[in-house]
Amino acid sequence: MRGRTALITGSAKGLGKMTALALARMGCNVAVNYVNSEPEAAQLVRDLEMLGVRSIAVQGDVAKREDVARMVEETRQQLGAIDILINNAGPFYRERRFFADYEWDDIDYLTRGNLLGVMELDHKVLPMMRKNRWGRIIHFGFGKAAEARGWTHRSVYAAAKVGLVSFTKTLAEEEAGNGITVNMICPGDIREPYKERTMDEARREADGETPVGRPGTGEDVARVIAFLCSPSSDFITGNIMDISGALDPIQPLPVLKQRNKINE
Repeated sequence: MRGRTALITGSAKGLGKMTALALARMGCNVAVNYVNSEPEAAQLVRDLEMLGVRSIAVQGDVAKREDVARMVEETRQQLGAIDILINNAGPFYRERRFFADYEWDDIDYLTRGNLLGVMELDHKVLPMMRKNRWGRIIHFGFGKAAEARGWTHRSVYAAAKVGLVSFTKTLAEEEAGNGITVNMICPGDIREPYKERTMDEARREADGETPVGRPGTGEDVARVIAFLCSPSSDFITGNIMDISGALDPIQPLPVLKQRNKINE
């Protein structure tokens, strides 16, 4: 993996940061993308360079077409052709709203940030990957996205990610002959401060909401991404993988409800 170039969207903090560190430890040069977190991005670049790889910080919002093009070009000019694209960034509103209560601008932003912007990023990097006959593309979804169930209060976000499921499978089929794999990972409800914690740290704590019994962490996600990006993972493509500790974000498992009731 040494010498490969990875662009990771939304990687100044959280899951993206943990992924950047994991890929850098494998020898990848890393473009750290951020929107507003410039100090955090600059610090991460320094941390990655301490691991012996090259790294740059690239500002840009995946929901803006002009930013998408610029991010790719800056990465190509400074680090070389992009071999690995991790589509981590994607806007999400914690506020619960019915679809009828969304503004049109909200619908547009969520759809662009979680589907169209991802497709455009993929489209920009594919020529480089095809030329080298090697590439790894990772999309981010949500738990149970592959089942395309309704998700009250998350209509636009869910629709965009479910659309991305189909796109992931289609692109994987189209690009398999070019040495490019395309997969989606679907993290559970990993919140601060666990996004930047390790699995060992999480195993020392209990989580009554997750069936596994402990919080999910950024390391849980990053280690799967690192595995999928490995040259030896060339036979693994078109998959939608939940990394959730069996947590269902839409409807908690009945067994979990019963367990919690017994423990009360």
